[in-house]
Amino acid sequence: MVGVKSVKLDGESIYVFNSAIYLFESASSCSLELGLIVSEVAFKKYKDMESLIVEIELDDGRILSSFMYLRTLPGRLPQINLFCELDETENYEGFHSVSENDSVFPNIEEGITLEDIRKVEMPNEKATLKLTLPIDQVEWLKNQKASDLNSIFKDLIYVYMNKQAREEH
Repeated sequence: MVGVKSVKLDGESIYVFNSAIYLFESASSCSLELGLIVSEVAFKKYKDMESLIVEIELDDGRILSSFMYLRTLPGRLPQINLFCELDETENYEGFHSVSENDSVFPNIEEGITLEDIRKVEMPNEKATLKLTLPIDQVEWLKNQKASDLNSIFKDLIYVYMNKQAREEH
């Protein structure tokens, strides 16, 4: 069975945690499907796009370039599915084939956790805090750069999280 070595979306390489490439055959058509487990950062970047130019390097050295449509799939991990209709399947020997009547589809989430993904690429999100502090601390905070405060709070919270984890065990 053919495996995916690397993927580029609109010319940009993305980190792929797991993938499945296969032919999906229905009564009326055949499509090339590419399921990808990606980072939350990549998922947020691409999730609202309708279509992309996709370059797929396969384990056997072949390179497929195609205009593909994108859909997001529900699951516990950030997952996108790319697909395009095929007129002919002769260039796709060695590809796994799935029929619309099959009850089992490739499970690309198996063996991967969100923690594994975040070790490679941790997403950042904005947080707004409402605090009541002594005036001297408020004045000090107001005189700091946002990037310095982000670093201070990130480090402080990790120290506190690790302390709590040690106390729980």
